[in-house]
Amino acid sequence: MSPITAVGVLPARWGSTRFPGKSLAPVAGKPLIVRVLERARMARRLREILVATDDERIRQAVERAGGRVVMTRPDHPSGTDRVAEAVSGMPDGIVANIQGDEPLIDPELIDRLVDVMASEPGWDMATAASPIAGEAEAAMPSVCKVVMGAGDRAVYFSRHPIPFVRDAAFRAAGTLRWRHIGIYLYRREFLDRLVAEPPCLLEKAECLEQLRALHMGARIKVLRTREAGSGVDEPGDIGRVEAIIRRQEGGAA
Repeated sequence: MSPITAVGVLPARWGSTRFPGKSLAPVAGKPLIVRVLERARMARRLREILVATDDERIRQAVERAGGRVVMTRPDHPSGTDRVAEAVSGMPDGIVANIQGDEPLIDPELIDRLVDVMASEPGWDMATAASPIAGEAEAAMPSVCKVVMGAGDRAVYFSRHPIPFVRDAAFRAAGTLRWRHIGIYLYRREFLDRLVAEPPCLLEKAECLEQLRALHMGARIKVLRTREAGSGVDEPGDIGRVEAIIRRQEGGAA
């Protein structure tokens, strides 16, 4: 196994469109961003973990939990841009963008993604996806879908149910629809190119920053996993996540 490790960055801002102040929302007794930080710390292949924010309240909460914070500009168009500022001036290598609203992110998945980037130099980025349970989940705009081609290279990401099934009698041999999991790994040189490029039309239409990378011709590896995690997109998601944490922690949370 390659000794290469990655820097993990958790972008966190106060002004979430659907859920302002989401990063500090209590989840089983701890701020959401602290829950994500604790999971990221379990990964073995991250040599350093940073929280990138523009908000003093988030900074204080993370530092109380023993985390390292990098203050960033408030005007970034996406979390990717915030991550790039946080690692500017650091040595080149692999950067892991761990979404600040994924309190159940699998540490082993982080390590597997680092391994892919370390051992397969042809990829500009890597991310992950899990099977979608059914049509109701596929129809949710908050659930990002990904379509993959040969070698599990990402073809397209969308909030719409993709791929479209024209023939009602069609039955796929395997899983047809995949849910994108909110984690990206970049080669540092590609990350710098990515944030130098303005948001493209598709990114603006879908509000999905990974479409900028596809627009640029990026080779994005999608790692298939059964572990979907459970993101917090709106206040109603917190109860569901807390129930999972209580089961995992044996009722201690």
